[in-house]
Amino acid sequence: MPSSPSRTLVALSFFAIYVIWGSTYLAIRFAVETVPPLTTAAMRHSIAGLLLFAWAYSRGYRPTWREWKAAAVVGFLFFLLGHGGLHWAEQTVPSGLAALIVATEPIWLAILVALPPGGTRPTGRAIAGQAIGLAGVALLMGPMSTESSSAGLLVGTLVILGGTLAWTLGIVYAARAPMPRDPLARAALPLLAGAAWLLIALTAAGEPARLAANPVSLRSALAVGYLVTFGSLVAFTAYTWLLGHFPATLVATHTYVNPVVAVWLGWALGNEAITPRVLIAGAMIVVAVVLVNAGTRIPARQQSRAPAGAEAGPA
Repeated sequence: MPSSPSRTLVALSFFAIYVIWGSTYLAIRFAVETVPPLTTAAMRHSIAGLLLFAWAYSRGYRPTWREWKAAAVVGFLFFLLGHGGLHWAEQTVPSGLAALIVATEPIWLAILVALPPGGTRPTGRAIAGQAIGLAGVALLMGPMSTESSSAGLLVGTLVILGGTLAWTLGIVYAARAPMPRDPLARAALPLLAGAAWLLIALTAAGEPARLAANPVSLRSALAVGYLVTFGSLVAFTAYTWLLGHFPATLVATHTYVNPVVAVWLGWALGNEAITPRVLIAGAMIVVAVVLVNAGTRIPARQQSRAPAGAEAGPA
């Protein structure tokens, strides 16, 4: 019989996907203080993608042209619109609020997989979760639309919401696209393609000149290093290992914990306010995600062909 994994390794792996992934929102906020947002995203994804690709290549994987084309679409949706939008928006949006918006991704996915033709009919539990989640988003965003001082916050929040929808479309597309079967390559190719899209976008936005003209703070530099090392490599490796030893439903519980960790860290380390509205809306969104995940059946093909870690959302 194969030996069971050590409790220490299990605990550290769950800590990585619960706490480290939850902390990336605050790390992004610190990074984009002095490093342009698209540059930040491009750096973390290019380094992580190259290392993961080298790992997959050393194990014998060789990409095909069809896989690269599919990865280009997924990379555009995930890492340019999803992560690029998140990094850009966190220049004005508190990290805890950003995490709560991103946490709605399973709700949008459940809505998409229920659409005809061939949609999966939602259960009553899933419908209730969708309604609660949408109400939570409305509660979060409602005051922004009536306060002129919140114009930047509203725009940033809408960008994050749009990026979350793009991420969801990427999951649906990846389920039907010729993505690599090797889990490392399935993550590496979209990361590299996304980094290429981000490079084009950051050049068009004039970020290289902005980066050259402004000094990078130590806090931003450390945050970028943290995002690459821990947010991308350590947490992803832990996530992949956990999927090989535990049910996917148990591993997916990080989607409930990440926004809680993000809101708490934003308050404790980022001087972000936790208002009653944020607490109520956050609780509604977490409950909604639990209900949607429990009441939605994602087709097996969609689960197996989406890039590893896709349901984590754009963080």
